[in-house]
Amino acid sequence: MFHIVLFQPEIPQNTGNIGRLCAITNTRLHLIHPLGFTITDKHLKRSGMDYWKTLDVHHHDDWQAFQCSEHRPQRLWLLSTQGQQAYWSVPYESGDGFIFGNEGSGVPEWLHAELIAHRLTIPHPNDSMRSLNLSTAAGIVCYEALRQQVMT
Repeated sequence: MFHIVLFQPEIPQNTGNIGRLCAITNTRLHLIHPLGFTITDKHLKRSGMDYWKTLDVHHHDDWQAFQCSEHRPQRLWLLSTQGQQAYWSVPYESGDGFIFGNEGSGVPEWLHAELIAHRLTIPHPNDSMRSLNLSTAAGIVCYEALRQQVMT
């Protein structure tokens, strides 16, 4: 099992799409609060559709609570525009977790510092563009991890 960790997500539609992705791929979703929306938000439910009922989702009050959780991933990877290593160059293991920052500001510098050796990026050819949509990025990384599991 893999884990997708959303650090203080702000846009309910992205979280709903990622929840749907997690439900379909049997990936655990971690939501680190505070959220920029209520969990009952109609946009979250619309994008997550009825998949939300089958989702393995865990809420954490903050980063510290996530770190202390018994459901915490074994190994963490931070996806960031500041990463130097391409996401496809890492051999993933079952139990790995992929951390994605929020849509407005990513993750704080202290978290970058904590995970500096495990920062990954999704390379793209257009240097004038900052980054992909959060739910698109989560899908890309999740399916690469799943592909590796199937191929090994």
